[in-house]
Amino acid sequence: MIQLRAAALAAVFSAALAFPAAASDIVGNWQRSDGTSRIRMSPCGDAVCGHITWLRTPGASPAKVGQRVFSNMKQDGAGWSGSAFNPEDGKTYTGKATVSGGSMTTKGCALGGLICKSVSWSRM
Repeated sequence: MIQLRAAALAAVFSAALAFPAAASDIVGNWQRSDGTSRIRMSPCGDAVCGHITWLRTPGASPAKVGQRVFSNMKQDGAGWSGSAFNPEDGKTYTGKATVSGGSMTTKGCALGGLICKSVSWSRM
């Protein structure tokens, strides 16, 4: 009985640690390469979401601090997949992200991936 409880606790503990370990490379604060904005990628449910935390010139675009721009990002092979919201046009696109050390590249795509726009970020 004790061995069964220990095994059950170990399974629960392992499952609880699996998400943070997998998400650790994308979770954190990121600054856009042109220095115009910063986002915080953080766990939200069983995925990762990204919110704008800072804008160099608030009011110069439709983007707002606190706005969610990445949602439902889940690990997909070597990268991340989910949704990307573009405040400039008010549309949500298929979102992808790859992280390598202190760099992240996000990509929003439309028309099944025929038209994509990429943005580079640096970990803060």
